[in-house]
Amino acid sequence: MGESSRHVVIGAGLAGASAAWRLAQAGHEVAVLERDVPAGPLGSSHGSARIFRYAYPDRFYADLVVQAAAGWQELEREAEEPLLTLTGAVDHGEARRPAELAQVLAGAGVDHELLGAAEAADRWPMFAFDSEVLWHPGAGVLDAERTVAAMLRMAQRAGARLQTGWEVSRVEETASGVRLTSSDGRRWDAEHLVVCAGGWLPRLLGELPLPAGFLPANRRLTVRQEQAFHYPYRGGAAEASARPTFIHGDRDITVYGLPGGRDADHRGQKVAEFNGGKVIGSAADQDGRIDDAGRARVTRFVADRLPGVEPTPYAETTCLFTTTADEDFLIDRHERVTVVSPCSGHGAKFAPLLGELVLAAATGDGDVPATFRAR
Repeated sequence: MGESSRHVVIGAGLAGASAAWRLAQAGHEVAVLERDVPAGPLGSSHGSARIFRYAYPDRFYADLVVQAAAGWQELEREAEEPLLTLTGAVDHGEARRPAELAQVLAGAGVDHELLGAAEAADRWPMFAFDSEVLWHPGAGVLDAERTVAAMLRMAQRAGARLQTGWEVSRVEETASGVRLTSSDGRRWDAEHLVVCAGGWLPRLLGELPLPAGFLPANRRLTVRQEQAFHYPYRGGAAEASARPTFIHGDRDITVYGLPGGRDADHRGQKVAEFNGGKVIGSAADQDGRIDDAGRARVTRFVADRLPGVEPTPYAETTCLFTTTADEDFLIDRHERVTVVSPCSGHGAKFAPLLGELVLAAATGDGDVPATFRAR
């Protein structure tokens, strides 16, 4: 005999923890099954530093960040700890189109400024600019691991159960829902399944009771083993509080950066190339190896564009990006299964809102944007 619950969430990263929190908060019986540990090193939600920003070329996502911001305030209030540190953000580079971003933020009612390159350089001498620069002070850095822990704590306080070391190997339909079997033979029955498996999702898709063609070409999932590098501040760790996050885009490369978190001793800038890592089949295929050519590309950018740091990384790591072909999120339900992949390299900032969208998909009580549907 196995265990059972009305809802089961696979995965205890940012999306799964948020789903469990919102389902339990609404009074639903829910269990979370995590193959390793919450926000574990083999998933997409580990580490202490992710960018929170409003700047999107699409008003749809900028408006969603405004909604998510209210959720962050609620979560910090209930968890009684800070999870989001405001640093502001600068967006620059010809391909980043700062003036167009400024128009979107104006429409969304988000505080911002558009500055010339010289004026921006006077304000932030730790950057080298060659285009207009968008500044919005409401951006910052979120602590992914502590956010996962806080949401799970809130979920458990509302009655949710958490099982770690529970790797799903098989999913079968039953007369009343679905039955999950673990790699070591345990079973769990549920009326409804929420799959928040991140980079493990492509490996699980074939096990799920979904129709052929559930994911069309524009929603195809690609997993990358991305790379992030930490470069030391020339003035020491005390400079971290004065540094905004940034995204730079030109014809050759898109790079983002933010003050590094506690997992890199708070003493350097975290810098990474967007979609610069190698493509892998799923999270099961990651090897944690840094690509020398990728390190060289990012370090050249640092040497050219970040005069405030030493262009030699003191720490480096790999992480996972699970991206849909159109880079929109995936949140959709088919009968007893809701598939959730709010990733594509920009999902962390929406964490408290993701659970609300999963709750709507799982219960039918509320709407999920059509943009997020599989078809």
